[in-house]
Amino acid sequence: MSRLFPRTALWSRRLRAALAVLATAVAMCGVVLTATSAPSSAATCNGYVGLTFDDGPTGSTSALLNVLRGNGVRATMFNVGQNVQNNRSAAQAQVSAGMWVANHSWNHAHMTSMSQSQMQSDLSQTSSAIQSATGSRPVLFRPPYGETNSTLQSVASSLGMRQVLWDVDSQDWNGASVSQIVSNASRLQAGQVILMHDGIQNTRDAIPQIMANLTSRNLCPGMISPSTGRAVAPDGTTPPPGTTPPPSGGSCTATATTTNVWGDRYNTSVTVSGANTWTVVVALTSPQRVSTIWNGTATWDSSGTVMTMRSNGSGNTFGFTTMTNGNSSARPQIRSCTSG
Repeated sequence: MSRLFPRTALWSRRLRAALAVLATAVAMCGVVLTATSAPSSAATCNGYVGLTFDDGPTGSTSALLNVLRGNGVRATMFNVGQNVQNNRSAAQAQVSAGMWVANHSWNHAHMTSMSQSQMQSDLSQTSSAIQSATGSRPVLFRPPYGETNSTLQSVASSLGMRQVLWDVDSQDWNGASVSQIVSNASRLQAGQVILMHDGIQNTRDAIPQIMANLTSRNLCPGMISPSTGRAVAPDGTTPPPGTTPPPSGGSCTATATTTNVWGDRYNTSVTVSGANTWTVVVALTSPQRVSTIWNGTATWDSSGTVMTMRSNGSGNTFGFTTMTNGNSSARPQIRSCTSG
């Protein structure tokens, strides 16, 4: 017996050690399962900014609208009345794309040199042209060159419009490069408004990067309140967490949930309500990238961070796996949901 005891003791010690390792592994797995099974909401809008484009419509308005819609953006278009009269279909396309149309004078003159009656005639003629083309009468006015005085503001107010200038100048009118426009836009804070222009290629090229920066700061494009002149949620209120009002005013709503999280990736499930055929625009925060999708057909913008997912007959819930690539805290943001 004395010779067998050491072997028995050794076996017992080894068994206890193995059991300890197994217990530790089980405990660790329990922690992982708890962390991965707890759902969390997708990134939400912590504030809104007003993206504005002056001097349209132009021959490039269609290209601008394609970029805006492709990035899930609703913007305010300060239109020149003469341009609207000469390009009614482009003005109509702005509204159809979910944009807000506003008054930017009849022919971009220096209005502070006008008499009050001339101001009245100019702005009234412009609003009438916009209403005739789009069916919407402007409630916002931006003076050309930002030149204004109390008389001009009073005239605009008498026509039911609030004057809106800007907090950030993109400098696109001054030959700014794409990177300079993006850098200028990065100064935007919640409630603020940025000046940009229709018809400038660098501005169109900057939009995906501008949106990526806003998304990284949980800021979303919004409407400009005619009451305050500040950027607010598109419908004037704050939407429920994880949802975004559709850019074209439809009834489609998308809600995102983070369903699983691992060390280098996570899954997101998105449920669409209000439509059986839909298009949902989702934005990632760089350097995150989607590796796998299911129950939808996806296309991407040039930055690789904005995904447009379309229904493919697989139901109203789709999902995707995102590689964190070193950024483990950010979550996708739903920018828009449109029916059809």
